[in-house]
Amino acid sequence: MRPFVLNYALPAENSAFADPYTYDSALQLNVLSDGRPAITDPAVLLAAGTTTSTAGSQTHFDD
Repeated sequence: MRPFVLNYALPAENSAFADPYTYDSALQLNVLSDGRPAITDPAVLLAAGTTTSTAGSQTHFDD
């Protein structure tokens, strides 16, 4: 059985943007090629933007 949404899903386009960081599972952080945490680079922060989560407020009354 084919899920209904696959009838309308489009393949993702290849992005020309390459992430300047990789995930380090030992540190559980995104790190730059020189080993610094990605969060220390303002250019990466500006390019990545921000995200917001409402999961806590949806599941906990005291958030």
